[in-house]
Amino acid sequence: MNQASPPPGGGIAGTIERGLALIVVGAVVIGIFATLRPFAIAILFGSILAIALWPLRAMLLAAGLRRPLAAGLLLALVIAAIVLPLLILAPGLVAAIQGGAHFLIAMVEKAPTRPPAWLTELPLVGDRGGAFWAGVVEARGNLGPLLTPYAARLQSILLDVATGLADSGIQMLLALVVATMLWTSGDAIAEVLNDGAQRIGGATGHNALHAAVAAVRAVAYGVVGTSAAQGVLAGIGFAIAGVPAAPLLGFLTLIFSISQILGPMVVVLWGGAAWWLVEQEEPNWAFFMAVWGLLVVSGSDNVLRPLLIRRGVEMPMSLIVLGVFGGFVAFGFLGLFIGPTLLAVGLVMLRAWRAPPASG
Repeated sequence: MNQASPPPGGGIAGTIERGLALIVVGAVVIGIFATLRPFAIAILFGSILAIALWPLRAMLLAAGLRRPLAAGLLLALVIAAIVLPLLILAPGLVAAIQGGAHFLIAMVEKAPTRPPAWLTELPLVGDRGGAFWAGVVEARGNLGPLLTPYAARLQSILLDVATGLADSGIQMLLALVVATMLWTSGDAIAEVLNDGAQRIGGATGHNALHAAVAAVRAVAYGVVGTSAAQGVLAGIGFAIAGVPAAPLLGFLTLIFSISQILGPMVVVLWGGAAWWLVEQEEPNWAFFMAVWGLLVVSGSDNVLRPLLIRRGVEMPMSLIVLGVFGGFVAFGFLGLFIGPTLLAVGLVMLRAWRAPPASG
């Protein structure tokens, strides 16, 4: 008659058995981490894409599409909206940034000392516009030496971003694979995560997980989405007005906008384009560029960003700035998007943990 093996007991034997079990589990976890570490950036960015577009996936499934077809449509959308523009811009981005920096310096140095006639003849604002022009020209000589070191540093940052974009192709490809897998069979993973959060933290863990998902979408829509919208709108305006290198200027608008701290450079871009059009004796297009930049490009940031990001999480701007620059240093170009998302997730999880338990 077979006798069941006794359960692990106390004393030295039980302690040894539990210690061995912890060692085995730790070794497995370390092995998994070492295996997935080369793909960490792709997994993070792919997960962000999947979570951000999960509501659209739900709409496609509700319309009767099967999961593989819905995943294929979402993949095609991401390729058309993100991957193809980056592939078009990446090869010549470094050279274009270098040439653009020299062009801007030359444009400022050659700016006329007298305001154009069309500006001074504008009704109501002509005199003020002429006075403002004269003040800018007068201050130009004093500001040049002061801004030169910062201009060089800014150019260095942009070149680093451009190089990082060129080097992120493989990670982007892997991220698309991860996102497509999640769109196809992510329900099972979501169920496991929900169950794990419930087991570890109960209601608090469950709420923290859902808050983290909301934080990912808030950053994706409110920070990245708004910056992308600004970049697209700026590129359209540059193209309509006939400004050279409109796609590049639109991409730079996206980078400046997403960095937060370089946000004022967006005004420099469309303002500089308007100035260049004045130099080309195109006052009507210069006026269009100024109005488009002020009302559409910069105005969209003031409207969309607060509306979208506050639906998910109230995130201090300082945290976004740290996330953008820290993410870039840690993960390269894709870190511009991963960094603020991770900090937002950490912030909402901290808030969920500190929140008082709900009264039953």
